[in-house]
Amino acid sequence: MGKASKRKQKYSEDKRIKQSDFVEEGSSSFLKRYSFLISLSLITITAFLIYSNTFASPFHFDDEPNIVENYKLRDLSNFWPPSGSRYVGVLSFALNYHFGGLNVFGYHLVNIIIHIINGLLIWWLIILTFKTPVMQVYVGQGLSPALTPDRIIRGLKADLPYLTALTASLIFVSHPIQTQAVTYIVQRFASLATLLYILSLTLYIKARLQTVQTGANAVGKFFSTSTLTFYFLSLVSAILAMKTKEISLTLPFVIILYEVMFFAPTKQNYGFAKRLLYLIPVTLTAFIIPLSLIGTDRPVGDMIGELREAAQETEEISRDVYLLTQFRVIVTYIRLLFLPINQNLDYDYPLSHSLFEPQTFAFFLFLSAIFAFAIYLFIRSRRTAKSPSRLAGEKTKSPSPHRGEGRGEGKCYGLLISFGILWFFITLSVESSIIPIRDVINEHRLYLPSVGAVIAFGSGVLYGFSYARERLGIKVSLLLATCVLLFVTAFTLGIATYKRNLVWKDDIALWDDVIEKSPEKARGYNNLGKALQEKELFTESIKALQQAIQLKPNLPEPHTNLGNVYSKQGRFDYAIKEYRAALKLNPYDAEAYNNLGNTYYSQGLFNEAMQAYVIAVKLKPDYPDAYNNLGSLYATQERIDAAIEEFKKALRLEPAIAETHNNLGNAYSEQGRIDEAIKEYRIALKLKPDYAKAHYNLGLTYKKKGLKDEAIREFKEALKIQPDYVEARKVLESLLKY
Repeated sequence: MGKASKRKQKYSEDKRIKQSDFVEEGSSSFLKRYSFLISLSLITITAFLIYSNTFASPFHFDDEPNIVENYKLRDLSNFWPPSGSRYVGVLSFALNYHFGGLNVFGYHLVNIIIHIINGLLIWWLIILTFKTPVMQVYVGQGLSPALTPDRIIRGLKADLPYLTALTASLIFVSHPIQTQAVTYIVQRFASLATLLYILSLTLYIKARLQTVQTGANAVGKFFSTSTLTFYFLSLVSAILAMKTKEISLTLPFVIILYEVMFFAPTKQNYGFAKRLLYLIPVTLTAFIIPLSLIGTDRPVGDMIGELREAAQETEEISRDVYLLTQFRVIVTYIRLLFLPINQNLDYDYPLSHSLFEPQTFAFFLFLSAIFAFAIYLFIRSRRTAKSPSRLAGEKTKSPSPHRGEGRGEGKCYGLLISFGILWFFITLSVESSIIPIRDVINEHRLYLPSVGAVIAFGSGVLYGFSYARERLGIKVSLLLATCVLLFVTAFTLGIATYKRNLVWKDDIALWDDVIEKSPEKARGYNNLGKALQEKELFTESIKALQQAIQLKPNLPEPHTNLGNVYSKQGRFDYAIKEYRAALKLNPYDAEAYNNLGNTYYSQGLFNEAMQAYVIAVKLKPDYPDAYNNLGSLYATQERIDAAIEEFKKALRLEPAIAETHNNLGNAYSEQGRIDEAIKEYRIALKLKPDYAKAHYNLGLTYKKKGLKDEAIREFKEALKIQPDYVEARKVLESLLKY
């Protein structure tokens, strides 16, 4: 072929490439312009639709001690000055209580909003990543890094970054594995920590992007207002994440990884030494969590001992056994991400005791292969691309498709996949390494790691289709392919999420599901028995609790719950036997002592009841029920001053107990303090309008004060609520008679 023919062919190819670029830019202008609004709308609508059946789901399991019975939440003044390792998460629950009490709607609404924001942050994270220097170089294939992001994206298929971001964020929001972190209210700790975690990273990226813009002044931009603002907000978000949940400990390591992968050292983008200027403050935030878990006013040796103790939730599982078990657990997590079936709140998971157990060893090799693949993708991507400094003006050898080169987006997507996989492993490391946790597997622990998984999956699938489309000549647009992909994945996952949320509608449904999937685990039967007892299904409750005791005889909780059932049935001797069995297994169980006191009280054994209540409040000084019961006992013994003191202690801990206000009103009435009694009864009725006994007591107090009409009104209200209230009917008839 002659030179003229070659020039003609090259001209024809260049023209075709430019036309292709023009078409890509034109076809994607709408998507680029409205990408955020499209993503915001789709993510928000999707999240509210698939979680629309959760707004009435009650508090479950750990919600009780952390929210319902956490009396610190009742007063916002308890949250200043800030303290506690999970201060931000607990404060969010306190704000929920402040604005809506224990109405579950508000708690679920906040959880869903957090989930939506996380979906949007994933979208933003991916879009920002395409603007980083390394990604620009890969996409530009030798073009100057001074090119603007819009011109750079034109070299890539312009829709691909936006479609990748939308795909990853929608799959994240729709996936049923997230239900435990969204529907299970207390696991807001995981979702809120993830929000602050991703926010810190994205703000860090924004700050760094300010320093890699065009021109000779790029280096000085670190001290610009916008750069310092983004960087400061990133640090604040990192600190808040550390004070939300311990999984945030990995944030500095992810930021360092991101810096290494996406911000290559150049003359314009700082060398390694200057990059430390960004990384050192971020790295120092990692000390927040260890210092929150231990005391800082002790000798170094004591602090190290405390940290070692704090880093082991349970002594029942050794560190090496826990680590070996996690090889199998992580594979289960991966299976749940790709095939989310047989989800379970309470897995009955066997422990691994040796690396050379066939299944454990096979899973270790499998995980090692995935990790090695991520490292390979990273090394290959960095090795096959020139650094920004060399590409800025240096002639480079034309890439050859025959050598696997020539596709900048291939390298950048390989880097994204590598980053997603490494994110998955790093963010799992706190809860899936050598720190033993009583429950070796929990689905909410996947919430933060799944961010990396959806980034890797979305990048891999969409780039794979884009590559196949060009190589195989498939005449299907990326937009249509993405719609099909989202229909197959996000739509299907959304339906599965909606169905999974039905399990959380009440405690009986939840623990029935657990028992079906973990039939040999005692905790499911215990909690089912407790739920059945609250519905007054006593026969079924006894059966479930006895099964729990049979499966695990040394577990005290089923004995306490069984005692509660017997007590409600009036079988007091059986109840006392069960409470004593529970206390033999756990002598520090304040609830068992309190309930034992109630049983003695019901039998008229006041001295025994007194001893049980006193022990209960000693073991648990913030136990309002025990103070209330102790006050009632004092009132029965006509020790009214002592009774008033105990009722006040209960109300200081929990001001919203209607029964305690009613009891305090009775005590004031006994002392002739009529106005104070009326005040307490009114508070009780404000808290519980259908409280017939409080209406009756208020009527008696009005009668004492000579307010006949008001008394008649209260007795009528009591009878409207409880028509068989004999005492109220008798007093009302006597008032109407005269």
